[in-house]
Amino acid sequence: MAAVLIPGFLLLMCFSISPSLQHISEAEPLVRFKNSVKITKGDLNSWRIGTDPCGGKWFGIYCQKGLTVSGIHVTRLGLSGPINVDDLKALANLKTVRLDNNLLSGPLPHFFKLRGLKSIMLSNNTFSGEIPDDFFKDMSKLKRLFLDHNQFVGKIPSSIMQLPHLEELHLQSNKFSGEIPPLIETNKNLKSLDLSDNQIEGEVPASLSDRKNLVMKLDGNEELCGKAVNIECEAIDPKEAKDSIPPPPSGGTDSNRTTVNAVLLAVSFLIMCCIVVGFIKKRNKKRNAGFRKLDKERPSDVVEVKVPESTTVKRSTESSKKRGGNAEGGSTKKGSSHGKGGGGRGGGGGGGMGDIIMVNTDKGSFGLPDLMKAAAEVLGNGSLGSAYKAVMANGLAVVVKRIRDMNKLANEPFDVEMRRLGKLRHPNVLAPLAYHYRQEEKLVVSEYMPKSSLLYVLHGDRGIHHSELTWATRLKIIQGVAHGMQFLHEEFASYELPHGNLKSSNILLSESYEPLISDYAFLPFLQPNNAQAMFAYKTPEFAENQEVSHKSDVYCLGIIVLEILTGKFPSQYLNTGKGGIDIVQWVQSSIAEHKEEELIDPEIVNNTDSVQQMLELLRIGAACIASNPDERPDMRETVRRIEQVKK
Repeated sequence: MAAVLIPGFLLLMCFSISPSLQHISEAEPLVRFKNSVKITKGDLNSWRIGTDPCGGKWFGIYCQKGLTVSGIHVTRLGLSGPINVDDLKALANLKTVRLDNNLLSGPLPHFFKLRGLKSIMLSNNTFSGEIPDDFFKDMSKLKRLFLDHNQFVGKIPSSIMQLPHLEELHLQSNKFSGEIPPLIETNKNLKSLDLSDNQIEGEVPASLSDRKNLVMKLDGNEELCGKAVNIECEAIDPKEAKDSIPPPPSGGTDSNRTTVNAVLLAVSFLIMCCIVVGFIKKRNKKRNAGFRKLDKERPSDVVEVKVPESTTVKRSTESSKKRGGNAEGGSTKKGSSHGKGGGGRGGGGGGGMGDIIMVNTDKGSFGLPDLMKAAAEVLGNGSLGSAYKAVMANGLAVVVKRIRDMNKLANEPFDVEMRRLGKLRHPNVLAPLAYHYRQEEKLVVSEYMPKSSLLYVLHGDRGIHHSELTWATRLKIIQGVAHGMQFLHEEFASYELPHGNLKSSNILLSESYEPLISDYAFLPFLQPNNAQAMFAYKTPEFAENQEVSHKSDVYCLGIIVLEILTGKFPSQYLNTGKGGIDIVQWVQSSIAEHKEEELIDPEIVNNTDSVQQMLELLRIGAACIASNPDERPDMRETVRRIEQVKK
């Protein structure tokens, strides 16, 4: 195969964006909204009067069919101050407001004025105060409410539990008190409820504890009781409580002696308290000084490598066709350890090549010089960027992915997210090893998988790796992907899309055909118009209503299940839809005509028993691709059903 020289990783540093402007009336209320808050960690300069919010250039704006604003997703910009909801009333089709991970404060904004909202996500701010009991009574369309990690107090509004279409409610890590209101009987959709780490008390309502398929978290509320927390609720008889109080002491001398002893005991107790408080203050003072010092230093879980500003390298490449387009990288060999010096965090904009920041040293440590001296092989281009395989001098092989269109993301939030991803440990999830940050460029380094992607093994040159895709291997892959997705949905429960881009090119295969999921949890990194290149945005709910949710990941998992069972390339992966097989229409029509067995890949049909298992999985995959997301099982239920299919 012909080799092509690439002049170093400077090749990765070039991309451009061409603007287009068009006036629309919705720009004015959005600009007023922007001007009502303070922005401390970024900007919303793309929000300008006279430009089109649906033209693809407004950061954080989603539009319905490209015509009218349906969502505001502005996270991690350090927005502070109260919110004036009145500015948003002019957006007639607004369905989603996502302002999590900011510095917004004050009471809960009057979102009840926006009766068409389906999602409100305000996690990780500093909102406070009580929420009126009837706050949500007119918000009957609301499906998702995330108010977790704020400072709300008082009782949980009963109007929340009266919402007929509520699916996800996250109120954890606040200071809510009192009892949990019962859930309205007509609500059949609630799937996720997190009330942990509050001050809630009393018995958990039967309408929740008896609910099947409800994932409920209540830990951190010590006064709760009932079946849901396995603590029996004991009624207290007021008469018994009164009788249990000891009578006051009688007798003059004995009474006086008792009084003196009590006073002495109280004084001794106060002296001891003063000593303890003084000790604690002294210790905290030392500890806080240590915290201030640590704040100025590099956290211990990040290994930083300073590198030269320029290096001359030679690079070889092979055809991307062999690797199936969107492979990710890695090796099981230990890497070199370079550059023990410090330096800035990830480079920043302009000047120099910056640093490689290690976030996962399971495969050893390496620096940018190692990559610069390595021979690079172009693996292909995916929806999020280009991928390159680099084999370093010591034999360590990695994949470097350049993720496009992330220029608005500041260094600090990118660093926090990458470190979080680097800490993930699951046998079916590929954690990144390192990253490189520049204002105009973000690179993510991960482990290289020699067997490449599921896409390539299924539909590539159909060589020896394809012949090894027996029924047992395919079932192993399906179950591994399902387990990995359940882990991601639990780890990133507050994300609108825990994965967002699940497809066979983002499932890598180890030597033993263990699947590893890649390219997950990137949605917070991307601008909305660029995020729409992700596969979850090709679901029926986005095409119809410009909405995505956890159920969109379920849809993508269903496509993969059907792709593995049929052996066919889904046309859904293609932007034009031309090419491959419309696997959704094919499966649904075949099931309707009772021709399910015709769907199964002939290469894996061995005996009657295996066919029956394949048909079970086929029905699970078909349930996952239902047009209406409400009719799909959630990820937890999907995994449970898949796990029941035995080899």
